[in-house]
Amino acid sequence: MDSAPSDVPFLALKILVAGGFGAGKTTLIGSVSEIRPLSTEEDLTEAGRPTDSLDGITGKRTTTVALDFGRITVADDLALYLFGTPGQDRFWFLWEELAQGALGAVVLADTRRLGECFPAVDYFEHRRLPFVVAVNCFDGARDYSAQEVSAALDLDPGTPVVLCDARERESGKEVLITLVELVGRATDR
Repeated sequence: MDSAPSDVPFLALKILVAGGFGAGKTTLIGSVSEIRPLSTEEDLTEAGRPTDSLDGITGKRTTTVALDFGRITVADDLALYLFGTPGQDRFWFLWEELAQGALGAVVLADTRRLGECFPAVDYFEHRRLPFVVAVNCFDGARDYSAQEVSAALDLDPGTPVVLCDARERESGKEVLITLVELVGRATDR
C-alpha cells in the first residue's frame, strides 16, 4: 500500500553545539546522530600546548579543528542538523559561518572547567539565539544542580539548564528536545 503524501511540511532545523574545549561536543553529536557523523578531530600537538590547557581533562588527545556534523530525526516531520563548533579561541572565526541560519544552540558545559563555556553563553545571548546549557556530567566530577550552574553562569531567567551524559544517546536526545521546545516557545511569541 502506498502512503499518501503528508500535508505537513518536513522541517530541518540547524542547531549549533558549542562550549569549551573538551566539554564533549563531538561526543554528544556522535551519540545522537543517526548518520555517521562528520568529524574534524585531529591529534593535539606540541604546538598547541601553550594555548590548549588540559587542566581537568588530562586524558584528552584530540580536538575539533573545523566542525562536527550529525543529523537526528526527532519526529516524522522534523530533523535536526547538528553543527559542532570548535572550542578553542583560535577557531572562533568559524563561528560566524556556522551560526548562519541556526535556530538554536546547545552550550555544553563541563563543571570541572565551567569558565570555558562563558564565551559561548555570551555569544548566544548577544545574538539572541535561543540556547540551553547542557551540563555534561563527567565521571569523577563534582555534582552540581541545574540551579547552581545557572547561578554560576548568571544565566537569564528562562534559559534551561539540563544535566546530561554526552555519551548516552537518550540523554543527548533529551537535551535536544529541551532545545526544540525552547525554540518553539520563542517562535510562538
